[in-house]
Amino acid sequence: MDLYSGYINRLIEELSALPGIGNKSAQRLAFYLVNQPEESVKRLANTMVEAKEKVRYCSCCCTLTDQEICPICSNPKRDHTTIMVVENSRDLAAYERTSKFNGVYHVLHGAISPMLGIGPSDIRLKELMQRLQGADVREVIIATNSSLEGETTAMYISKLIKPTGIKVTRIASGVPVGGDLEYIDEVTLLRALDGRVEL
Repeated sequence: MDLYSGYINRLIEELSALPGIGNKSAQRLAFYLVNQPEESVKRLANTMVEAKEKVRYCSCCCTLTDQEICPICSNPKRDHTTIMVVENSRDLAAYERTSKFNGVYHVLHGAISPMLGIGPSDIRLKELMQRLQGADVREVIIATNSSLEGETTAMYISKLIKPTGIKVTRIASGVPVGGDLEYIDEVTLLRALDGRVEL
């Protein structure tokens, strides 16, 4: 039985499709939005549409940005000889919160998972290898998640990069197996970074 009108039901349905938002949270958000001033809701809607239209991948590291090159890649104070490879932009943000890593990143937008039909060509590996050609890179830190997919991806990347002579390291296991980097506290992330090992 429908408790609410069609518009509220549709709003709840759309909101509950967002990651991490269950039906109860979607209801709370829907009622919150309906009770907000019209200008506030329009501003939120316009911001979402503009973000969808203007946000793209950085042409260097593949993170999300609204510029050709993201602020990290365009910062001359960053150490461009050290690249940390992460699975997604949320992992990049998690390491940035530590304020201790001064290198640059490469975002894969996924991990190799034969079970899910995700192969090396489905993530941003080609862009990483192109980036390493002709660049003065001394170390690639692989900071994929400690899951089966993350470990598989790390080993695959290591095998690709080793022949180039670039040092390849893996973050230490201060990060629990099966844990997503975006949910790990800054101290644990920092310990994992400091305790990285060469592959």
